[in-house]
Amino acid sequence: MVTESNDIVKLALPKGRMQERVFRLLKDAGIELGLSSRGYRPRLSLPGFDAKILKPQNALEMMHSGTRDLGFGGVDWVTELGVELVELLDLGFDPVRLVAAAPKELLVDGALPTDRKLVVASEYEAITRGWIEGTGLDAAFVKSRGATEVFPPDDADCIVDVTQTGDTLRANGLEIVSEILRSTTRLWANPAALENPIKKQAIDRFVLLLGSVLDARGRMMLELNVSSEKLDAVVGVLPSMRRPTVSVLGGDAGYAVKIAAPRESLAELIPEIRARGGTDIIVTEIARLVP
Repeated sequence: MVTESNDIVKLALPKGRMQERVFRLLKDAGIELGLSSRGYRPRLSLPGFDAKILKPQNALEMMHSGTRDLGFGGVDWVTELGVELVELLDLGFDPVRLVAAAPKELLVDGALPTDRKLVVASEYEAITRGWIEGTGLDAAFVKSRGATEVFPPDDADCIVDVTQTGDTLRANGLEIVSEILRSTTRLWANPAALENPIKKQAIDRFVLLLGSVLDARGRMMLELNVSSEKLDAVVGVLPSMRRPTVSVLGGDAGYAVKIAAPRESLAELIPEIRARGGTDIIVTEIARLVP
């Protein structure tokens, strides 16, 4: 079937620090990218897609306007730009907190003073103005364009900025006084694109492929052997998506058990399996996992 041009899914791929992780995810999902001579219009091996590389903020705006159907971006900028998009998948990349922070010496019992007018600097104007209004602070807003953490104390009393660990804030003598939101990189769609049956089918396929890789990254394949009398004790402690796969070993020597276990559970799970009688435990990576 030949796809009409107006049924092609227009995908925005990220430029900048987000790009490497997204491109690796596509590759692990079996979607190959071929870059053109200009480098901004890669060809996807997945039929029905037209891709273009854009800065994440521009991609979100283009999806909102309808010139792009699908793309990647953080919750922080979706909130800041006020774009109306549908979240399809949380990639979990670049987890950050958007926080308000100020010099320790300015704070009164760990909070911002309320007896003076403050200056708050941030790249996130809409979010920051909303936070100022919501907290009832007497504060003026100053737009920053990078390196917001260096504004206090000379050019601002407080900042609103993203942080992963808080190390950069602490290195600049700042303390977090409020957490405003948490953000990760996610896959978004223009709502109108999902109303087109052909585009929706292609988008659903895209989400399935990416989601299968993300699910697999969070789990490990765990295989073990166990005797008949200890089977129930071992199976009783196993986490699994549904039920573990159990097969009879040759010569009725017991059972082989296989599950896709959450990666973070293995440190406690493996010793517990061993204590309950599980043997010959093998742990391997999973490439994809499709429920």
